Amino acid sequence: MNLLTPAEHPFAQFVRILGKGKRGARGLTREEAREAMGMLLDGKVEDTQLGAFLMLLRHKEESAEELAGFTEAIRQRLPAPVAQVDLDWPSYAGKKRHLPWYLLAAKALAASGVRIFMHGGGAHTAGRLYTEQLLACLDIPRCQDWQAVTDSLDQHNLVFAYLGDWMAPLQRMIDLRNTLGLRSPIHSLARVINPLAARCGLQSIFHPGYQAVHREASRLLGDHAIVIKGEGGEIEVNPDVACHLYGTRDGEAWDEEWPALSAQRHVKPERLDAEHLLAVWRGEAEDDYARQAILATMALALRGLGLDRDAAFSEAERRWNARHLSS
Repeated sequence: MNLLTPAEHPFAQFVRILGKGKRGARGLTREEAREAMGMLLDGKVEDTQLGAFLMLLRHKEESAEELAGFTEAIRQRLPAPVAQVDLDWPSYAGKKRHLPWYLLAAKALAASGVRIFMHGGGAHTAGRLYTEQLLACLDIPRCQDWQAVTDSLDQHNLVFAYLGDWMAPLQRMIDLRNTLGLRSPIHSLARVINPLAARCGLQSIFHPGYQAVHREASRLLGDHAIVIKGEGGEIEVNPDVACHLYGTRDGEAWDEEWPALSAQRHVKPERLDAEHLLAVWRGEAEDDYARQAILATMALALRGLGLDRDAAFSEAERRWNARHLSS
């Protein structure tokens, strides 16, 4: 008979911190979050611990300190190159009410010389249209390694990379959604990473209250970022409602309220037809909602690159109208 007490798994402490009951549980410090995520990424955690950790975090709701610590662990393990990038553009939500007009905004910005790194985690929810499904249609290169990313940025200014190709352990955590039954905090965390240290990270957080948390995480990391509640969870300004910008630059937080662009709500389309995206891009179709969403999203990005609101909208319209001349 073995009378020795089994040694506790090193990761068990982090599950205990989060799950020790109403009075005993607490959030992770930034340092604890960095250590915990490091173990997750290095494969030093049992699957049962991974599931428990993600769901306890989801139930508690992640803090800015935790997001910052997680991001630091990820960045320490990223073999990403030094590359000139203007905008980090996470795309993880997919669209179900409106077409992804943000893709045309990104294409027009790229045609005008703005260098954009877009990344996403694949189609994970039925009934949504994801960026990955439209890359070929819109002639946006998908890159599977960092060398291809840097080459394509030099050639096209806009590239997309699948999270599983550059941080596979995080993709595995996202893919647990259908096993666990809930989205994990990794969906939110992916928006903070900014793997190529872009001049500005754009983030869309749909659920109220989380925007300020993400802004604070980016501030703690010393990043320049703008966080919004984007349409459908993507980085796309909804012209039918006011848009609040949660920004951070040089360690200081700032806020800005953009009023709705439309006096009344547009009727959402009966179905999402990707051909309509192409028609609007080519100038073969008029769509008031699309034009307002595209221009406002371009203005948001330009606001992140230093223009004030009025100049950003003026420049967005100029660049949109010149999209075919400069591409």
